[in-house]
Amino acid sequence: VALAAGLAPRLAETLPSIQNTLFHLGSDLAFPDEEEKKQFQVPRIEQRHVDALETLIDELNAAVGPLQNFILPGGSPGAAALQHARTVCRRAERVLVGLAREETVNPLDLSYLNRLSDALFVMGRYENLDKGVDEPLWGSHA
Repeated sequence: VALAAGLAPRLAETLPSIQNTLFHLGSDLAFPDEEEKKQFQVPRIEQRHVDALETLIDELNAAVGPLQNFILPGGSPGAAALQHARTVCRRAERVLVGLAREETVNPLDLSYLNRLSDALFVMGRYENLDKGVDEPLWGSHA
């Protein structure tokens, strides 16, 4: 949905890779048995995936600057879609934490979702900056 909104070029070039990596995460979770993962050569989340998100977060944070206030989801349509994706990602992270209490889960799956939600947050900020839309600030309408 965010891509369909016509995002900033930097985000439009990054999101397809993230979508692909999320399929890696899904396959990692679909094959809980380590031997099956090896037998079927199941793609997995690796440290490099988490590191790529960290690099992206640092890059975009440098562009948008530090938070001066809490912000509300919204602004441009693309930013709103990215903020919505962030909340879905946080929900998935909570579900995965619950699953990890019951089954063995690749700890990098959890790390990836955690960093992805932060990346989606800063992507939303970056999209608003790119579109020249002020960030909706918490408490500014109260």
